[in-house]
Amino acid sequence: MAETLRDILDAAARGVFPPADGGTTVVPQHCHRDAGVIAFTAHSVVFTDEDPQWVHQALRAADCDALAATMNARFLTAFLDRTGRGTDTIDLLTVGSPLPGGPSLLLTEIEDPGHPRVVSSRRRRDDVRVWTVEGGVLVLGRGVAGRLEVAVEVDEDVRHRGLGRQLVTAARHLSGGEPVWAQVSPGNARSLRAFQAAGYLPVGAEALLVPR
Repeated sequence: MAETLRDILDAAARGVFPPADGGTTVVPQHCHRDAGVIAFTAHSVVFTDEDPQWVHQALRAADCDALAATMNARFLTAFLDRTGRGTDTIDLLTVGSPLPGGPSLLLTEIEDPGHPRVVSSRRRRDDVRVWTVEGGVLVLGRGVAGRLEVAVEVDEDVRHRGLGRQLVTAARHLSGGEPVWAQVSPGNARSLRAFQAAGYLPVGAEALLVPR
């Protein structure tokens, strides 16, 4: 049986990656909402319901190094035009293994569908759960291929005190025994440092295409 996107992600969470052969694997979307590209070391995975032949033709048309083609602006623009989707940025994709026991933070779970972080997360995730602590918010939900994804928000007046690191560490305790994934903009150095300090490991780069 051919690999699915979830198979590939589950393997990557265990440290098993596609072969570093310069190739590109095309797999179907897990659901209508999510299409895109994950670039691992010297191998990319394009998840789309478009014709794989079109994908490979568009990659050749990008006219650049094969290792860079899937994240090249020419290919991504063609991909967006072909699918009629939108995207924000190319993120660093990271993953943290689950941790035993409960989090050290005293978190309070809330059910507030109008909370800005909840509204934002529900556009891209299912089964969203939200916890708050003084000065911060932690969100867990099912994103790409059903993987468990974390997002956090820290108030400006409590920054530089380690709360971001504590929140993303707490997510590993709340994961129910499965890996926790996070997409981090490479330019958001403050957030990236928090995830690194909390033990999240870089996996690859991800460009997520979502319906407009």
